[in-house]
Amino acid sequence: MKRPVSSTVSRLWPNATALVLFVVFAFPVYWMFATSLKPAGDIIADDPVFLPTNITFDHFQKALDADHFWTLVGNSLTVTVLAVVFSLVIALLASFALARMRFKGRRGFILTFMIAQMAPWEVMVIAIYIIVRDADLLNSLVPLTVFYMIMVLPFTVLTLRGYVAAVPKELEESAMVDGCTRRQAFVKVIFPLLAPGLMATSLFGFITAWNEFPLVLILNKDAEKQTLPLWLSSFQTTFGDDWGATMAAASLFAVPILVLFVFLQRKAVSGLTSGAVKG
Repeated sequence: MKRPVSSTVSRLWPNATALVLFVVFAFPVYWMFATSLKPAGDIIADDPVFLPTNITFDHFQKALDADHFWTLVGNSLTVTVLAVVFSLVIALLASFALARMRFKGRRGFILTFMIAQMAPWEVMVIAIYIIVRDADLLNSLVPLTVFYMIMVLPFTVLTLRGYVAAVPKELEESAMVDGCTRRQAFVKVIFPLLAPGLMATSLFGFITAWNEFPLVLILNKDAEKQTLPLWLSSFQTTFGDDWGATMAAASLFAVPILVLFVFLQRKAVSGLTSGAVKG
């Protein structure tokens, strides 16, 4: 039995729109990787080369051989992972309290988190610098970790609060009737069902902390105490920007995000189905 023409058309235009949007958003990423593989002559050619034929890895080698590269990789991973882990631990406890408990000032507390999420942190740059300077923590990874955690904490709390509130209270109460304490009920019942929320918020926190540029530029002048976003701005010569090395460096910088996204996307789906079965 053939489908009506109207049904086929109604299915066609959303798919066509999605395809166009995919091309628009994916092309800059493709161009970055393609440029990193082109010889210098093809990069500055008058006629753009959309499909590189003479592939070279010299730009990647130059990026990998740059000063302090592996040190900055370690710095970025350290501050990003610690900020994400600390924010998840704090947000997990705070979101459970906001979703399950009723206390005076609860609504005001939630409103404060929303305001903190909306307010641009750039307005606090001067205050942050003065605090870090007076604490003698300039050129240190400690303040970066703390402030990155603060930056992602409001979003993490509000998002996890929604996941906790979506879990029926009856599941937790049933576990407590069966002999579990509130802590055991949280660990055995609530926590497995929060896997999708934990994955989503950790991905957001990782991207936010991994890409942050202005704060480290202000607080860390020591080249060995900086992070990878500042390193991307270092590929300049007396003749201008070295676009091949810059694109190769940007590709190396983007790979951890792409890998983490693919990994967490699968884990989020499996965590959702696993939690539903265990619940």
